[in-house]
Amino acid sequence: MAVGLLAGGINEVIATTDCNAAPMGIINRGGSLHMVLFRGSHTAKNIVRDRWVVANFVFDPVIYVRTAFDDLPLEAFVREEVSGLTVSRLRDVEAWAAFAADVERSSEEAIIVRLTLMKEEVLGLRLHPVNRGFYSIVDATVHATRYVRNRDPWLGRLIEHHAGLARKCGGPREWEALELLLHYMNNR
Repeated sequence: MAVGLLAGGINEVIATTDCNAAPMGIINRGGSLHMVLFRGSHTAKNIVRDRWVVANFVFDPVIYVRTAFDDLPLEAFVREEVSGLTVSRLRDVEAWAAFAADVERSSEEAIIVRLTLMKEEVLGLRLHPVNRGFYSIVDATVHATRYVRNRDPWLGRLIEHHAGLARKCGGPREWEALELLLHYMNNR
């Protein structure tokens, strides 16, 4: 089965496991799909246990921030039957893809998971012009998940750089996402 929804490189998606959601990168190198999961996360535990993950294609910066730091309510999820499995995806998505997930390598810090596409579905795509504010929120969120663990000043500077871009280039939804991100960072 072709991997039509994923581009080459690292694709930022909202990954769902058993009624759990988190921003994740799916690495697509030459058609080989992988994820790097940090040990101790709900996502890693669920993938190791259940051996599946769903990539949700969402273009809402608030969802990226919220799922990085908090749980979504159960009504945000929909159950789907795929290849004899019941998987969870987000209700409000433009597209989704379900993958079988097999641990390929493991270390004390991370797990490398190989993905095999089981099903992908487009529910309603829209045009998304390049918006540096949106992508800056995604980058700031990635840095913030690490910053709250170690308060590295370099990460703090990167977050402020991306915050400046989100303020300059984003719209109301990016500004809301940035406010939420700063709230999570200051209250961790």
